[in-house]
Amino acid sequence: MPGTRGNRKASRDARDAASNFERYVSRGSNRAFVVVMIFLALAAIFFLRLVYLQVIVAGEYSSQAEESRTVGFYVEPRRGTIYDRNGHILAISVDATTVYANPSEITEPGTTSRAIAEALGGSASDYADAVSAGEGTTFRFVKRKADTKAAEKLREMELPGIYFIPDTRREYPYGQTGGQVIGACSVEVNEETNREYYVGICGLEMYYNTILSGTPGYYESEIGADGTPIPGGVHESKAAVEGQDIVISIDIEFQEELERDLQLGVKRVQVKSGSAVVMDATNGEIYAAASSPFFNPADRSKVPEGSMQLKAVTNLFEPGSIFKTVSATALLEENAMSPDTKVTCPPYIEADGYEVSDAWDHEEVVYDLRTIIAMSSNIGISLSVEKYLGFKKFYDYILKYRLNTLTGIDYPGEQLGYLLDFDYWSRVQGYNVTFGQGISINAMQILCFYGALVNDGYAVTPHFLLRKPQTGEVPEWESHEIIENKKAIPTMTSMLQSVVTDGTGEDAAIEGYDCAGKTSTAEIYDEKNGGYRIDAVNIAFTGFIANSNSPLVCFCSADEVPADRHVTAMFHDIMSHAIDRYNIVPE
Repeated sequence: MPGTRGNRKASRDARDAASNFERYVSRGSNRAFVVVMIFLALAAIFFLRLVYLQVIVAGEYSSQAEESRTVGFYVEPRRGTIYDRNGHILAISVDATTVYANPSEITEPGTTSRAIAEALGGSASDYADAVSAGEGTTFRFVKRKADTKAAEKLREMELPGIYFIPDTRREYPYGQTGGQVIGACSVEVNEETNREYYVGICGLEMYYNTILSGTPGYYESEIGADGTPIPGGVHESKAAVEGQDIVISIDIEFQEELERDLQLGVKRVQVKSGSAVVMDATNGEIYAAASSPFFNPADRSKVPEGSMQLKAVTNLFEPGSIFKTVSATALLEENAMSPDTKVTCPPYIEADGYEVSDAWDHEEVVYDLRTIIAMSSNIGISLSVEKYLGFKKFYDYILKYRLNTLTGIDYPGEQLGYLLDFDYWSRVQGYNVTFGQGISINAMQILCFYGALVNDGYAVTPHFLLRKPQTGEVPEWESHEIIENKKAIPTMTSMLQSVVTDGTGEDAAIEGYDCAGKTSTAEIYDEKNGGYRIDAVNIAFTGFIANSNSPLVCFCSADEVPADRHVTAMFHDIMSHAIDRYNIVPE
């Protein structure tokens, strides 16, 4: 049946068309699905990236962005002022200006460098690197701690890219006077933190650096993409804490006199190096102290070797005959001898293959203890200690008198000397130590011992610091009773007066006053060849004005003197100035 076949064909064609359509739709759906999935995946990536940037690392990137436009540096505190006992300023931090550049703003570095040199000094080449740094550089120091007037002159030029920060600079109004005591500062630089700050390198600037230096603050400056400062973007995030002031015991006007007398004294004996110290024996306050050659903290273009140290503290020496006072005081304390006790002194004494002699030739003579001290007899003091005291007890007295103990002075570099343990003493070692050879000390140790003769047997820690004005703190200093038998003190003082009136210290005499003290001519150990040098000696005098209202004790010395000379005239000059300045009167 034709009609039936036609219907079947139409039906089959319809099914084929439907099947083809389904296959087409199916293929299209797969493609769409893939496209949609790719789109969703990309969207998810962008979304996660957005979350990562805006949430997870947003703080870090924000911080990095802020850092990229922020220049920070430390703000140094004003260093404390150092005053003398009368209120004179010895060291002070004055206003200064630190100049810096933003090289990215400077289009004519050559012109800018020349202008800076005109205002601040130096040559244009000194500033070339600061104003013409590499591309993208936005901060360079031009000059730190510049003079404020010079910086103001530069500011008035209104140079693009040049900026200014308030700062301070250390100054020493008295220059060389008291320079070794006051000390000096050096500028330290920390490249990592871009910090430049003062640090004490010698003297009291060094010893009291922590007190004087204070605590730094921090200063930040925000800049735009072109390197120009953002208005309102400059701020100080941490305030600096200023250093404390200190008042020290030095009398700067008397110090000036002492330095002049020291310079004249070493010139008299034809050397360049020596020391002088004047101390109040009742409280340990040092009124003046110096060593030559001198040191000028205000001008360090030339610094003589060793000039930055106070040698009376930092240098050791064999004291020589000023140590005979130690031996004689021990004898008097033990009541073993009186000034009139006589000792037979041969031309020399022999021990352990060595000879001990006096500085002058003599036959066998008889000296009493007063004459032994006045004439400074090595033989006499050696035999006196050996016969009437014994070397072991003498050794114990040296320890009791704190001559093998640091004084504790508030000054950097105090040295402890040499004293051989008694178990290793030979006979000649005992002899030598009685007159100050074979033992080394620093000058402050012997000065404190003589001070005990003035201060009723008490040795007070020598010191410079008197008080801290901001806090009102007054430090306490230790005192030690080193001479227990008080009857020995006036007797020893009387014998020291005989040194000046009838012995080796006649040039120390001051008319109308009872000066007391002891001279010394000490051999110098030859570190290169062993033994003692034959070309030079150290000379010294230590003393005070007895029977007066003065508690001052004075040490003076000259180093490596080529012949037998004295510094007694130096003592005379120094203490004469003290008499005038402090109204010292006899009692």
